[in-house]
Amino acid sequence: MSDWVIRLIEQSGYLGVAFLMFLETIFPPIPSEVIMPIAGMAAAKGKLGFIPVVASGTAGAMLGNTVWYLAARALGVHRLKPLIIRYGRWLTISWPEVERAERWFAQQGSFFVFFGRLLPTVRSLVSVPAGLLRMRFKSFFFASLLGTGIWTTILAGAGYKLQNNVTEVEQMVGPVSNAVLVVLALGYVWRLWTHRHQKHSED
Repeated sequence: MSDWVIRLIEQSGYLGVAFLMFLETIFPPIPSEVIMPIAGMAAAKGKLGFIPVVASGTAGAMLGNTVWYLAARALGVHRLKPLIIRYGRWLTISWPEVERAERWFAQQGSFFVFFGRLLPTVRSLVSVPAGLLRMRFKSFFFASLLGTGIWTTILAGAGYKLQNNVTEVEQMVGPVSNAVLVVLALGYVWRLWTHRHQKHSED
């Protein structure tokens, strides 16, 4: 995959960086942990400028973020109410919790979106709950822009510094991504157990 990313960036420059980051947001298996360090290496070699690399990567990711947000907002969480009521046990959520989350997002959603953009693995998914719960677009956009800008700067900066060894960046970010996946899995198991326990108590 790295060779394909390198060729596309060499051939298409900033447009290629933006396109790849857009794809990464829509189709997560293409990792930003590969794209932006390679773009940073190109900047270190003088083929691209560092600031335009960060700007183009951020712009591409933001386009993808916005697509997911608008799609989720068009769907709306209320259309999912029958599924949540029927399969809430396995989704580990009840409808009253959805309503509380909707109120919470109206007040604190900006922090959730900003912080989520800095987490490997989940950063591409943050737009979905923000859209479903109808977070204000202005708040969503600026929180996403700030978090995404920081993330792309860090990765491009790592590539700029390490230059020819993108594998080192992947080795640094990889354990963090795995740790996030483990935490998410443990969180789901915990939620599943506590949700079922709550139901038994209510019965």
